[in-house]
Amino acid sequence: MINFLNFIHWNINPEIFSLGPLSIRWYGLLFASGFLTGYYVAERMLKSENVSEKWIDSLFFYLIIATILGARLGHVFFYGWEYYSQNPSEILKVWHGGLASHGGAIGIIVAMYIHSRVVTKRTILWTLDIIVIPTALAIGFIRLGNLMNSEIYGIETSLPWGFIFENNGETVAKHPTQIYEALAYLLTFGVLIFLFWKTKSKDKPGLFTGTFFILAFSARFLIEFIKEDQEAFEATMQLNMGQWLSVPFVLLGIFFVVRAIRRPEKVYTN
Repeated sequence: MINFLNFIHWNINPEIFSLGPLSIRWYGLLFASGFLTGYYVAERMLKSENVSEKWIDSLFFYLIIATILGARLGHVFFYGWEYYSQNPSEILKVWHGGLASHGGAIGIIVAMYIHSRVVTKRTILWTLDIIVIPTALAIGFIRLGNLMNSEIYGIETSLPWGFIFENNGETVAKHPTQIYEALAYLLTFGVLIFLFWKTKSKDKPGLFTGTFFILAFSARFLIEFIKEDQEAFEATMQLNMGQWLSVPFVLLGIFFVVRAIRRPEKVYTN
């Protein structure tokens, strides 16, 4: 018999405080904290490479815009096209929720390609290798923001660390998949930052990017098996949308890692 006293009754208010029409929410705080912490990490990494300080600020600007725009459009096209095609004005209302991590990843790749051509004049893999490391940290923070919003959680579980998301009217424990994903992304960050500072992996273009794709999206693929469907249309799918979107990233990651290992080292000098 399941003892509900073993479970975590989760009823955190997603709003920290409000001042008139202004509302400060945990999700926004964690989202911003992730990017600010990531900025600090990227700044240290880039300074160790003796690159222009102008690159740091421009890279951060490109990253923020690409993440939000890509994640929003990813949600619109991958998960909610039936609704948004009939209500196009809702697409701009990001504050209503709806960001897809796979769309954010695509947005970042496009933005880093543009940044590489316009700003750094280096290969896109050099830029991606730098940016995926703080990105792993940032998305770990964002998943904790999802936890504070009581959203994107898993299926029913009898495990003692199951969460009863009372704000959503849940009465049974569910897998806290937000925590599982956050831990996976923070572990990915730990592996990548170790490789950057303690090995010569930075001289292997694409190795960090490939490792990030393999670790982050393999974790996402596996965790989706115990996550509730985000949209009704996923109920009839053998693999859900998140899993199908993760597969190309894992395969691309394997390609980048193999390519990086086989090719000679490339050292940039300024």
